[in-house]
Amino acid sequence: MIGLAGGLELRPWAADDAVVLAGSCQDPDVQHWNRPGHLSVDDARDRIARWGKRWQTEEAAIWAIAEPQGGSPVGLVGLGDIDLAGGSAEFLYWLLPAGRGHGAMADAVVRVSRWALDDLGLHRLRITHSVANTASCRVATKAGFTLEGKMRSALLHSDGWHDEHLHARVQGDAWPQ
Repeated sequence: MIGLAGGLELRPWAADDAVVLAGSCQDPDVQHWNRPGHLSVDDARDRIARWGKRWQTEEAAIWAIAEPQGGSPVGLVGLGDIDLAGGSAEFLYWLLPAGRGHGAMADAVVRVSRWALDDLGLHRLRITHSVANTASCRVATKAGFTLEGKMRSALLHSDGWHDEHLHARVQGDAWPQ
C-alpha cells in the first residue's frame, strides 16, 4: 500500500472490490466522463481479473485508490495501452465523491508517473479528457502534465462528441513541487 493525500492509499484491486467497481458506474460524474458502461458484480469481478492478466502481460497497470488499511475503493488510477517497446502509456482515472477534493488523484498520478518513467523505463505518458471536464484538466496540470493541444470530436460521450485535451509528461520533465 502506498499512502496518498487525503489519507487514502494506492493498492491493487481485489475480487472483493467488485461490488464497489460495479457501483461506480452509477455515479453521474464517473458515468458521464468515462466509458465504464453498466457492470454487474460478476462483470466487475471479471474486469478485475482481466486487469490482473493485463498486468502480467505488461499491457496495463490499474490500481484502486482506497480508504486506509485495505478499506473500500473510492477511485481508480492506472496506465492502459502500455507500449514497452514504444515507451508510452495512457492514464485512466476516476474518483467517487468520497475521494474527491483532497488532492489524492493528482498525488496518485504523480506516483504512478514516477514508477512508469523511473522504474518501468517509459519515455512518454499521456492523459486525454473532454475539454469540458475541468476536474480532470486540473488533475493533469497539478500532476505536471503539459497541455499539448486539443483533439477535435475525439470521444463520444452520452451527450455527443467531445473535443479532448491532450496532456503529456515525458522523461526529463520537472516534477511538481
